[in-house]
Parts: sequence; structure tokens; C-alpha cells
Amino acid sequence: MGKTNPTYRDTLREFENEWSPYRRALRLEYQDHFERLFVQARNVADAGGIQNHTDPTTTHLISMLLAQECRIADLEEQLETVNERINNSSEDLSGESDDCQ
Repeated sequence: MGKTNPTYRDTLREFENEWSPYRRALRLEYQDHFERLFVQARNVADAGGIQNHTDPTTTHLISMLLAQECRIADLEEQLETVNERINNSSEDLSGESDDCQ
């Protein structure tokens, strides 16, 4: 990749350009989400360049899926933290009510 073959970033840019009519056809509320997919793919461009897959589209899609998986894991972790806080608060409140009787 580079001098004779397009770089991963070049192929990603081309892929994004190919899908620009789709983006324009999306409702406004979805367009930012669509653009975020490409931002996320660019965030792991170093790994995509190393992969040097014969079909770069596969690497683009895997990059987007990886980013989605990371976001899901972060959200699950945040949800778990919130649930723990709620459970701890409930235990604290139930413990206080027993002391008052």
C-alpha cells in the first residue's frame, strides 16, 4: 500500500464517497450516526492498513463493527456501575429503616 496501491485511508475515503448518496437520503436524525461509523473506522486505520485485505471494504466494515462493540462494552460497564450504585443506595436505605424501628 502507498505508492502503487491506495492506502487504507484512501480506500476508506473512497468507500465513504460511494455511500454519500445513501447518507444524503437518510433522515437528518440518522446522518450523524452514519458519519460516526466512518470516524470510528478512521480511528483504527493503523490496524486496517496493516491488514491489507484484498477487499478493503471488509476491513472497513470490521473496523466499524469493532468500534460498535467497544461502545457497547463501555455502555454495559456504565450500566453495571449505575446498577451497583442503585443497589448500594437501596441497601443503605433499607438498613437505615431497620435502625429506626
